[in-house]
Amino acid sequence: MTAPLRGVVPPVCTPLHPSGEVDTASLARLVEHLVAGGVHGLFALGSTSEVAYLTDEQRATVLEVVVNAADGRVPVLAGVIDTTTARVVEHAKAAAATGADAVVATAPFYTRTHPKEIARHFRRVRAAVDLPLFAYDLPVSVQSKLSAALVGELAEDGTLAGLKDSSGDEGGLRRLIVALGGRDGRFGGPAPDFSVLTGSELTVDAALLAGADGVVPGIGNVDPAAYVRLYDAARAGDWEVAAKEQERLVGLFGMVDAGPEEDMGRSSSALGAFKHALQLLGVIQHGDTAFPQIQLSAESVAVVSRHLRAAGLRPVR
Repeated sequence: MTAPLRGVVPPVCTPLHPSGEVDTASLARLVEHLVAGGVHGLFALGSTSEVAYLTDEQRATVLEVVVNAADGRVPVLAGVIDTTTARVVEHAKAAAATGADAVVATAPFYTRTHPKEIARHFRRVRAAVDLPLFAYDLPVSVQSKLSAALVGELAEDGTLAGLKDSSGDEGGLRRLIVALGGRDGRFGGPAPDFSVLTGSELTVDAALLAGADGVVPGIGNVDPAAYVRLYDAARAGDWEVAAKEQERLVGLFGMVDAGPEEDMGRSSSALGAFKHALQLLGVIQHGDTAFPQIQLSAESVAVVSRHLRAAGLRPVR
Protein backbone atom coordinates (compact mmCIF):
# COMPACT_ATOMS: atom_id res chain seq x y z
CA MET A 1 0.00 0.00 0.00
CA THR A 2 1.31 3.41 -0.96
CA ALA A 3 1.91 5.93 1.76
CA PRO A 4 -0.26 7.88 1.72
CA LEU A 5 -3.01 5.85 0.09
CA ARG A 6 -4.39 7.81 -2.85
CA GLY A 7 -7.12 7.45 -5.43
CA VAL A 8 -10.49 5.72 -5.66
CA VAL A 9 -11.25 3.16 -2.94
CA PRO A 10 -14.88 1.98 -3.24
CA PRO A 11 -16.64 0.54 -0.19
CA VAL A 12 -17.49 -2.86 -1.64
CA CYS A 13 -21.16 -3.89 -1.62
CA THR A 14 -21.94 -7.31 -0.13
CA PRO A 15 -24.09 -9.31 -2.58
CA LEU A 16 -26.58 -11.53 -0.80
CA HIS A 17 -28.74 -14.47 -1.76
CA PRO A 18 -32.47 -14.01 -1.06
CA SER A 19 -31.90 -16.27 1.97
CA GLY A 20 -29.58 -13.61 3.42
CA GLU A 21 -26.33 -15.53 2.98
CA VAL A 22 -23.32 -13.97 1.26
CA ASP A 23 -23.26 -14.60 -2.50
CA THR A 24 -19.55 -15.31 -2.80
CA ALA A 25 -19.57 -15.81 -6.57
CA SER A 26 -21.21 -12.42 -7.11
CA LEU A 27 -18.82 -10.79 -4.64
CA ALA A 28 -15.82 -12.12 -6.55
CA ARG A 29 -17.30 -10.77 -9.82
CA LEU A 30 -17.86 -7.40 -8.17
CA VAL A 31 -14.20 -7.24 -7.14
CA GLU A 32 -13.24 -7.95 -10.76
CA HIS A 33 -15.62 -5.22 -11.93
CA LEU A 34 -13.99 -2.72 -9.57
CA VAL A 35 -10.41 -3.67 -10.35
CA ALA A 36 -11.16 -3.58 -14.09
CA GLY A 37 -12.53 -0.08 -13.55
CA GLY A 38 -9.08 1.01 -12.40
CA VAL A 39 -9.69 1.56 -8.69
CA HIS A 40 -6.72 2.04 -6.41
CA GLY A 41 -7.97 0.03 -3.44
CA LEU A 42 -10.99 -1.76 -1.96
CA PHE A 43 -12.74 -1.07 1.33
CA ALA A 44 -14.48 -4.24 2.49
CA LEU A 45 -16.90 -4.29 5.43
CA GLY A 46 -17.85 -0.64 5.46
CA SER A 47 -21.29 0.93 5.68
CA THR A 48 -22.05 0.25 2.01
CA SER A 49 -21.01 -3.36 2.70
CA GLU A 50 -23.87 -3.53 5.24
CA VAL A 51 -21.32 -4.49 7.87
CA ALA A 52 -23.72 -3.65 10.70
CA TYR A 53 -26.10 -6.37 9.47
CA LEU A 54 -23.53 -9.15 9.05
CA THR A 55 -22.65 -11.87 11.54
CA ASP A 56 -19.01 -12.41 12.44
CA GLU A 57 -19.02 -15.51 10.22
CA GLN A 58 -20.37 -13.50 7.31
CA ARG A 59 -17.78 -10.78 7.90
CA ALA A 60 -15.05 -13.39 7.72
CA THR A 61 -16.49 -14.80 4.49
CA VAL A 62 -16.71 -11.37 2.86
CA LEU A 63 -13.16 -10.39 3.74
CA GLU A 64 -11.71 -13.72 2.62
CA VAL A 65 -13.45 -13.47 -0.75
CA VAL A 66 -12.38 -9.86 -1.32
CA VAL A 67 -8.75 -10.51 -0.34
CA ASN A 68 -8.54 -13.61 -2.52
CA ALA A 69 -10.25 -11.99 -5.49
CA ALA A 70 -8.08 -8.87 -5.27
CA ASP A 71 -5.04 -11.17 -5.25
CA GLY A 72 -2.63 -8.39 -4.36
CA ARG A 73 -3.53 -6.19 -7.34
CA VAL A 74 -4.86 -3.42 -5.08
CA PRO A 75 -4.73 -2.99 -1.31
CA VAL A 76 -7.72 -4.20 0.71
CA LEU A 77 -8.86 -2.12 3.68
CA ALA A 78 -10.97 -4.09 6.16
CA GLY A 79 -13.66 -2.45 8.24
CA VAL A 80 -13.36 -3.54 11.88
CA ILE A 81 -16.31 -1.48 13.03
CA ASP A 82 -17.92 -2.36 16.36
CA THR A 83 -19.17 -0.80 19.56
CA THR A 84 -16.20 -1.26 21.90
CA THR A 85 -12.43 -1.36 21.73
CA ALA A 86 -12.22 -5.03 22.70
CA ARG A 87 -14.59 -6.03 19.88
CA VAL A 88 -12.74 -3.87 17.37
CA VAL A 89 -9.42 -5.40 18.37
CA GLU A 90 -10.83 -8.90 17.79
CA HIS A 91 -12.03 -7.92 14.32
CA ALA A 92 -8.68 -6.27 13.55
CA LYS A 93 -6.72 -9.37 14.50
CA ALA A 94 -9.02 -11.50 12.33
CA ALA A 95 -8.56 -9.08 9.42
CA ALA A 96 -4.79 -9.23 9.76
CA ALA A 97 -4.88 -13.03 9.76
CA THR A 98 -7.01 -13.01 6.61
CA GLY A 99 -4.53 -10.86 4.72
CA ALA A 100 -6.01 -7.35 4.81
CA ASP A 101 -3.56 -4.54 4.05
CA ALA A 102 -5.09 -2.05 6.50
CA VAL A 103 -7.99 -1.74 8.94
CA VAL A 104 -10.66 0.93 9.29
CA ALA A 105 -12.37 1.74 12.60
CA THR A 106 -14.85 4.26 13.91
CA ALA A 107 -14.81 5.70 17.39
CA PRO A 108 -16.60 3.51 19.96
CA PHE A 109 -20.35 3.95 19.87
CA TYR A 110 -23.66 3.18 21.61
CA THR A 111 -22.33 5.03 24.66
CA ARG A 112 -20.88 8.50 24.16
CA THR A 113 -17.12 8.80 24.59
CA HIS A 114 -14.81 11.70 25.38
CA PRO A 115 -12.10 12.67 22.84
CA LYS A 116 -9.45 11.39 25.27
CA GLU A 117 -11.24 8.02 25.34
CA ILE A 118 -11.49 7.99 21.55
CA ALA A 119 -7.74 8.61 21.33
CA ARG A 120 -7.11 5.73 23.74
CA HIS A 121 -9.39 3.54 21.60
CA PHE A 122 -7.48 4.17 18.37
CA ARG A 123 -4.11 3.74 20.08
CA ARG A 124 -5.17 0.40 21.58
CA VAL A 125 -6.37 -0.87 18.19
CA ARG A 126 -3.16 0.25 16.46
CA ALA A 127 -1.03 -1.43 19.11
CA ALA A 128 -2.94 -4.70 18.68
CA VAL A 129 -2.23 -5.18 14.95
CA ASP A 130 0.75 -4.36 12.79
CA LEU A 131 -1.35 -2.82 10.03
CA PRO A 132 -2.07 0.77 9.03
CA LEU A 133 -5.16 2.07 10.83
CA PHE A 134 -7.65 4.41 9.19
CA ALA A 135 -10.21 6.36 11.19
CA TYR A 136 -13.76 6.44 9.87
CA ASP A 137 -15.52 9.69 10.77
CA LEU A 138 -19.24 8.86 10.66
CA PRO A 139 -21.00 11.02 13.26
CA VAL A 140 -24.51 10.29 11.94
CA SER A 141 -24.12 6.68 13.14
CA VAL A 142 -21.39 6.90 15.78
CA GLN A 143 -22.63 10.11 17.44
CA SER A 144 -19.06 11.34 17.86
CA LYS A 145 -17.42 13.81 15.48
CA LEU A 146 -13.66 13.38 15.13
CA SER A 147 -12.22 16.86 15.52
CA ALA A 148 -9.37 18.13 13.36
CA ALA A 149 -7.28 18.51 16.53
CA LEU A 150 -7.79 14.86 17.53
CA VAL A 151 -7.16 13.52 14.03
CA GLY A 152 -4.08 15.71 13.70
CA GLU A 153 -2.70 14.46 17.01
CA LEU A 154 -3.19 10.81 16.05
CA ALA A 155 -1.76 11.43 12.60
CA GLU A 156 1.37 13.14 13.95
CA ASP A 157 2.17 10.39 16.44
CA GLY A 158 1.67 7.65 13.83
CA THR A 159 -1.43 6.06 15.34
CA LEU A 160 -3.49 6.77 12.24
CA ALA A 161 -2.44 6.27 8.64
CA GLY A 162 -5.46 8.10 7.30
CA LEU A 163 -9.04 9.24 7.61
CA LYS A 164 -12.21 8.41 5.74
CA ASP A 165 -14.34 11.50 6.23
CA SER A 166 -18.05 10.72 5.91
CA SER A 167 -19.09 13.49 8.28
CA GLY A 168 -20.59 15.67 5.55
CA ASP A 169 -18.76 18.59 7.19
CA GLU A 170 -16.93 20.03 4.18
CA GLY A 171 -15.65 22.96 6.21
CA GLY A 172 -14.24 20.60 8.82
CA LEU A 173 -12.50 18.56 6.14
CA ARG A 174 -10.93 21.70 4.72
CA ARG A 175 -9.76 22.80 8.17
CA LEU A 176 -8.13 19.40 8.69
CA ILE A 177 -6.30 19.60 5.37
CA VAL A 178 -5.08 23.10 6.23
CA ALA A 179 -3.90 21.86 9.62
CA LEU A 180 -1.97 19.10 7.89
CA GLY A 181 -0.14 21.55 5.65
CA GLY A 182 -2.72 22.86 3.21
CA ARG A 183 -3.10 22.09 -0.47
CA ASP A 184 0.31 23.35 -1.58
CA GLY A 185 2.28 22.12 1.42
CA ARG A 186 0.19 18.99 2.02
CA PHE A 187 3.04 16.46 2.14
CA GLY A 188 5.49 18.71 3.91
CA GLY A 189 3.11 19.22 6.81
CA PRO A 190 3.11 17.66 10.26
CA ALA A 191 1.89 14.26 8.99
CA PRO A 192 3.34 13.84 5.47
CA ASP A 193 2.24 10.22 5.04
CA PHE A 194 -1.31 10.73 6.30
CA SER A 195 -4.07 10.00 3.80
CA VAL A 196 -7.30 12.02 3.66
CA LEU A 197 -10.15 10.29 1.81
CA THR A 198 -13.54 11.91 1.36
CA GLY A 199 -16.72 9.88 1.60
CA SER A 200 -18.79 12.76 0.18
CA GLU A 201 -19.04 11.33 -3.31
CA LEU A 202 -20.87 14.32 -4.82
CA THR A 203 -18.13 16.85 -4.01
CA VAL A 204 -15.03 14.86 -4.87
CA ASP A 205 -13.67 17.40 -7.34
CA ALA A 206 -13.83 20.10 -4.66
CA ALA A 207 -12.19 17.85 -2.06
CA LEU A 208 -9.35 16.92 -4.42
CA LEU A 209 -8.83 20.58 -5.29
CA ALA A 210 -8.59 21.31 -1.55
CA GLY A 211 -5.87 18.68 -1.15
CA ALA A 212 -7.66 15.41 -0.33
CA ASP A 213 -5.91 12.24 -1.45
CA GLY A 214 -8.91 10.34 -2.76
CA VAL A 215 -12.48 9.18 -2.39
CA VAL A 216 -14.44 6.25 -0.96
CA PRO A 217 -17.61 6.39 -3.11
CA GLY A 218 -20.56 4.05 -2.53
CA ILE A 219 -21.87 4.56 -6.04
CA GLY A 220 -18.35 3.80 -7.24
CA ASN A 221 -19.50 0.18 -7.05
CA VAL A 222 -21.76 0.93 -10.00
CA ASP A 223 -19.42 3.08 -12.09
CA PRO A 224 -15.88 2.83 -10.72
CA ALA A 225 -14.28 3.96 -13.98
CA ALA A 226 -16.04 7.33 -13.75
CA TYR A 227 -14.46 8.10 -10.39
CA VAL A 228 -11.09 7.02 -11.74
CA ARG A 229 -11.54 9.42 -14.68
CA LEU A 230 -12.49 12.19 -12.24
CA TYR A 231 -9.48 11.48 -10.06
CA ASP A 232 -7.08 11.30 -13.02
CA ALA A 233 -8.39 14.60 -14.38
CA ALA A 234 -7.94 16.25 -11.00
CA ARG A 235 -4.41 14.91 -10.66
CA ALA A 236 -3.64 16.34 -14.10
CA GLY A 237 -5.08 19.70 -13.09
CA ASP A 238 -7.89 19.46 -15.64
CA TRP A 239 -10.61 20.75 -13.33
CA GLU A 240 -13.11 21.31 -16.14
CA VAL A 241 -13.07 17.61 -17.07
CA ALA A 242 -13.20 16.66 -13.38
CA ALA A 243 -16.25 18.88 -12.83
CA LYS A 244 -18.06 17.45 -15.86
CA GLU A 245 -17.47 13.90 -14.62
CA GLN A 246 -18.63 14.91 -11.16
CA GLU A 247 -21.81 16.42 -12.58
CA ARG A 248 -22.55 13.21 -14.48
CA LEU A 249 -22.09 11.24 -11.27
CA VAL A 250 -24.45 13.59 -9.42
CA GLY A 251 -27.13 12.57 -11.91
CA LEU A 252 -26.34 8.88 -11.52
CA PHE A 253 -26.44 9.24 -7.74
CA GLY A 254 -30.09 10.23 -8.00
CA MET A 255 -30.90 6.51 -7.98
CA VAL A 256 -30.44 6.46 -4.20
CA ASP A 257 -33.96 7.88 -3.82
CA ALA A 258 -35.57 5.18 -5.97
CA GLY A 259 -37.35 3.74 -2.93
CA PRO A 260 -40.30 5.87 -1.72
CA GLU A 261 -39.43 7.76 1.46
CA GLU A 262 -42.77 6.89 3.04
CA ASP A 263 -42.06 3.17 2.62
CA MET A 264 -38.40 2.71 3.55
CA GLY A 265 -35.29 4.26 5.06
CA ARG A 266 -32.87 6.27 2.94
CA SER A 267 -30.04 3.84 3.62
CA SER A 268 -32.23 0.91 2.53
CA SER A 269 -33.16 2.77 -0.64
CA ALA A 270 -29.56 3.68 -1.48
CA LEU A 271 -28.10 0.24 -0.80
CA GLY A 272 -30.92 -1.41 -2.70
CA ALA A 273 -30.35 0.96 -5.62
CA PHE A 274 -26.62 0.18 -5.77
CA LYS A 275 -27.25 -3.55 -5.66
CA HIS A 276 -30.04 -3.53 -8.23
CA ALA A 277 -27.91 -1.37 -10.50
CA LEU A 278 -25.15 -3.97 -10.26
CA GLN A 279 -27.70 -6.71 -10.96
CA LEU A 280 -29.02 -4.82 -14.00
CA LEU A 281 -25.45 -4.42 -15.26
CA GLY A 282 -24.91 -8.17 -14.92
CA VAL A 283 -22.26 -7.90 -12.19
CA ILE A 284 -24.15 -9.59 -9.33
CA GLN A 285 -26.99 -12.10 -9.25
CA HIS A 286 -29.44 -10.54 -6.78
CA GLY A 287 -30.33 -7.07 -5.55
CA ASP A 288 -31.33 -8.15 -2.04
CA THR A 289 -30.35 -6.15 1.02
CA ALA A 290 -30.01 -7.54 4.54
CA PHE A 291 -33.01 -7.95 6.85
CA PRO A 292 -34.85 -5.95 8.17
CA GLN A 293 -34.29 -3.52 5.31
CA ILE A 294 -37.24 -3.27 2.91
CA GLN A 295 -36.53 -4.41 -0.64
CA LEU A 296 -37.02 -2.20 -3.70
CA SER A 297 -40.20 -2.74 -5.68
CA ALA A 298 -40.26 -3.38 -9.43
CA GLU A 299 -41.25 0.27 -9.91
CA SER A 300 -38.24 1.42 -7.90
CA VAL A 301 -35.90 -0.87 -9.84
CA ALA A 302 -37.23 0.73 -13.03
CA VAL A 303 -36.18 4.11 -11.61
CA VAL A 304 -32.68 2.72 -11.05
CA SER A 305 -32.61 1.49 -14.64
CA ARG A 306 -33.55 4.93 -15.96
CA HIS A 307 -30.71 6.52 -14.02
CA LEU A 308 -28.26 4.02 -15.47
CA ARG A 309 -29.38 4.75 -19.01
CA ALA A 310 -29.32 8.50 -18.46
CA ALA A 311 -25.70 8.20 -17.35
CA GLY A 312 -24.78 6.18 -20.43
CA LEU A 313 -24.65 2.81 -18.68
CA ARG A 314 -26.50 -0.01 -20.41
CA PRO A 315 -28.38 -2.57 -18.36
CA VAL A 316 -28.08 -6.11 -19.65
CA ARG A 317 -31.08 -7.38 -17.65
